[in-house]
Amino acid sequence: MTVPGRAAVFGQPIGHSKSPALHRAAYAELGVEIEYGAIDAGASEAGRLAEMLRTEPGWRGASVTMPLKQAMVPHMDGISDRVRHLGVLNTVVVSGSPGSIHLQGENTDVEGIVRALTDAGATRVDRVAVLGAGGTASAATAALHVLGASHLDFIVRNPDRASGVIELATGWGCTAEVIDAATAAARMHGYDAVVSTLPPHAADGLAPQLGLESLRTGTALLDVAYDPWPSALGSAWSAAGGSVVGGLSMLLHQAVEQVRLFTGIPGADWPQVTNVMCDAVGLPHPNR
Repeated sequence: MTVPGRAAVFGQPIGHSKSPALHRAAYAELGVEIEYGAIDAGASEAGRLAEMLRTEPGWRGASVTMPLKQAMVPHMDGISDRVRHLGVLNTVVVSGSPGSIHLQGENTDVEGIVRALTDAGATRVDRVAVLGAGGTASAATAALHVLGASHLDFIVRNPDRASGVIELATGWGCTAEVIDAATAAARMHGYDAVVSTLPPHAADGLAPQLGLESLRTGTALLDVAYDPWPSALGSAWSAAGGSVVGGLSMLLHQAVEQVRLFTGIPGADWPQVTNVMCDAVGLPHPNR
């Protein structure tokens, strides 16, 4: 019998998060006693959160969202190669016994983005565009590399902020460029997929600037914002004939990987667990 445990999502703001519903549904389906909550905290509280995980009994792990994805990294005892490469985590796995707790930083956002884009029909891509250049854009860069991207355009207001993602992309052998919305509009017909990593409403004003009238039918958009949904960008994309998947799909798939890590169960019926998690937040079951 699995020892009862605790887990939570850390971030700010956190009131809108669907992570508690996703995780609670998964643990109920698995018959695992893990209580899952939400803790509102900013980047300056990263050290306190890490100490809490070390000293309070029962912690199995934490889901980490903005603005803590980078701030939590220095407080880990170990990090995966992916976190080392990207510089951001979204998962803390707690192991060990009292007095010898180990905090391991992982990043499951990459799997979340790959599977969300697959849900939208983008199983392979070549030329893609990414809106934004923060921590989620780093994970998106890794995911798009996994899906075969050879060229990435980063659409950002401040080109200086994109140096990190440009370095990531070129390090994987991709070509990469920082562009504005007007240039993206001229290239829109050539994209196989677009990923918006911007927070809610931040992409609203971009929709009329992106030249969606030239969008190829079925081209995938992943908009990681999911509250409110549909986003203005998602609605415009769908109206132009594109295929749209929201951030809730990404959240679902990265949460499945977190549940695997927090429970340590190797042989569960993961497709069924995924379906139960979908039901908890009103998502359709993925095609498998």
